[in-house]
Amino acid sequence: MQKELRKEQALEYHSKGRPGKIEVVPTKEAKTQRDLSLAYSPGVAEPCKEIAKNKEDVYKYTAKGNLVGVISNGTAVLGLGNIGPEAGKPVMEGKGVLFKIFADIDVFDIEIAETDPQKFVDIVAALEPTFGGINLEDIKAPECFEIETKLRERLKIPVMHDDQHGTAIISGAALLNALELQRKKIERVKFVVNGAGAAAMACVRLYVELGARHENFTMFDKDGVLHHGRTDLDEQKRKFAIKGTDGNLTKALKDADVFLGLSVGNVVTAEMVKSMAKNPIVFAMANPDPEIPYDVAKNARKDVIMATGRTDFPNQVNNVLGFPYIFRGALDVRATQINEAMKLAAVRALADLARSPVPEIVTLAYGEKSMTFGPDYIIPKPLDPRLLSIVAPAVARAAMESGVALKPITDWDAYILELNKRLGLDNQLMRVIGAKARSNPKRLVFAEADNIKILKAAQIAYDEGIAYPILLGEPKKIQQIAAENNIDLTDLPIIDPRSDETEERRNFYGARLFEKRQRKGLNFYESKKRMKERNHYGCMMVETGDADAMISGLTKNYAETIRPALQTIGKEDNVKKIAGMYIIITKKGPLFLADTTVNFNPTAEEVADITLMVAREIRNFNLVPRIAMLSYSNFGSSSSPEAELMAKAREIVKRLEPTLIVDGEMQASLAFDKEILKNNYPFSELVDQDVNTLIFPNLAAGNIAYNLLKEVGGADAIGPILLGLKKPVHVLQLGSSVRSIINMALIAVIDAQSKSKTDTVAEVSKTRWWKRKRKAV
Repeated sequence: MQKELRKEQALEYHSKGRPGKIEVVPTKEAKTQRDLSLAYSPGVAEPCKEIAKNKEDVYKYTAKGNLVGVISNGTAVLGLGNIGPEAGKPVMEGKGVLFKIFADIDVFDIEIAETDPQKFVDIVAALEPTFGGINLEDIKAPECFEIETKLRERLKIPVMHDDQHGTAIISGAALLNALELQRKKIERVKFVVNGAGAAAMACVRLYVELGARHENFTMFDKDGVLHHGRTDLDEQKRKFAIKGTDGNLTKALKDADVFLGLSVGNVVTAEMVKSMAKNPIVFAMANPDPEIPYDVAKNARKDVIMATGRTDFPNQVNNVLGFPYIFRGALDVRATQINEAMKLAAVRALADLARSPVPEIVTLAYGEKSMTFGPDYIIPKPLDPRLLSIVAPAVARAAMESGVALKPITDWDAYILELNKRLGLDNQLMRVIGAKARSNPKRLVFAEADNIKILKAAQIAYDEGIAYPILLGEPKKIQQIAAENNIDLTDLPIIDPRSDETEERRNFYGARLFEKRQRKGLNFYESKKRMKERNHYGCMMVETGDADAMISGLTKNYAETIRPALQTIGKEDNVKKIAGMYIIITKKGPLFLADTTVNFNPTAEEVADITLMVAREIRNFNLVPRIAMLSYSNFGSSSSPEAELMAKAREIVKRLEPTLIVDGEMQASLAFDKEILKNNYPFSELVDQDVNTLIFPNLAAGNIAYNLLKEVGGADAIGPILLGLKKPVHVLQLGSSVRSIINMALIAVIDAQSKSKTDTVAEVSKTRWWKRKRKAV
């Protein structure tokens, strides 16, 4: 399955809605006239006067302490080269997004139309009052060296050129661990480095700080080996120059211990790797094509430890492991610079983290059964939530110990707690869901394929490895919509339930439906006729095993989509009634709401059943359900039938599943106010717990709450997720966005994984099925 992003999708992502990827959001209330008077004139004069008396108070009264400038002139943007500051702006905005989501650091991206190093330095230096730190980005060598050096000398805030030092820090951590696994000493190993640009020079200088020796390096640039006879080498490169002039990469790699590539793809062969010393280390980090393909190197030597810059192989050297947390630690102690001690602290913190047990949420996020320290895991994964609380404190402590911290941390436990609170769990759940779906993609029926949103979502689901889409509808119409909107359906089967080609299958499905409904008012003729309707046909595909799951409902009302599923597939054993659940994605983590779509006025027994179904579904996401049974009453404060119903439902749940964390009845506000709950109801199971599940007494309450959270609260929502069906059929909201459809596809695939227990990721058998199916229709 394809995995590259399509041009149209990338352009639409950046252009839809508000163009770009970032915005400024107020951190204080600004709704009333009094608020505005405090935010601006006349109230704003007071902090101005305080800062005028003491400039350090700028950190107390403004956002400077959490604000980093991502600054570039666009002269070396990714692999695009010198494309200019305007063309580089999307990258700088993207860098700002990474700072925010990984370390809660705010960013202004600044693109400067200046290539003269001294003028560039003067411009950036003049911005020092605005920022708490400066991240230099995508500036070409050798100017980047001069610019960073001069800015570090002039400014009293942290400055780092991430293109240099980020790669050095991450690869340095990988190197330490690889050397440990290969039982080699850094001061003794022989290095061969292909590339002598900004990143490569930063790497070798850092490796020397870690213990490597200058004389053990052989480096190459575009003009050949670095040797003492060359007159074009600067002071730093001369330190790594060799005595002889006769050198090439093939010769240099013979008996070498470590190869570091920061150059171009496919310059190292399998024979070269075979000539290296026992237990070699190969870091081939050219992008998109490494100096030697991962598989080629691993096939050449079983004892090689390999790292690349790519996401699709183990040991990715990814700068996002470094810069967010290095700046976080530096900002939090008001460091005046990012010095060598702080970089080395980050290196060792990353190396140590890779040696520690990996949380299950990380293995799930990457679709792995387990991750342990070894040749295929020498550096942490970017989505490891421990990075912030491990790397940032290490950097902060190093800043304090090296004398560059103006605001020392005294309570480290409190600081780590604060770090963990900075980032919510809103992104983690979606990453886990996405990785779990990709680990075993399923055949997913899109019943309303004559819709541009559905076709876009189906293409993305296929490209991203989420699912194998099956499109239902009239082929000519679907192909026309696809052609008009540049949607590639090359590999996707299109089935028309009304066509002559499907008559045999339609009759078979009709007979199966008649077996199920013959004593429930449905005759044989009507059974076959219903199979011309796409929802019935799609549901029967799932029921008979011709597909694994179905989503529908974009253009139909809820009942029209649920009814065929109930008649065709039916409820799970021991399920009295199906229910609907929404996932609300919040900054504090996901909230699961039920029942929001199906049952109008459930009994206590039915509410208990719904609660248990929701708990099972939550565990599929590797989360522990912590459930509040909601009402307008708190633990018997009202004796009304509605309040007693929820209390009784809770009793039934505890009888059936005693270990489940659930309590009520309670008001919604109490479920989230830990202090009031603890002080007034210390007996509650939810004391000191983070509630993630809300069970409502009736459909009206649940549906209203969900819509308020989504529309007024601005929360993202996934759903409705149908609970209780034997096989996966899920209902889209009327008019769902492409993003919502993709989210529902993820849910449907995960549901199919849990219910089918079959492994459809076997590519050969899946491809054969796909080709047979495509040819048949």
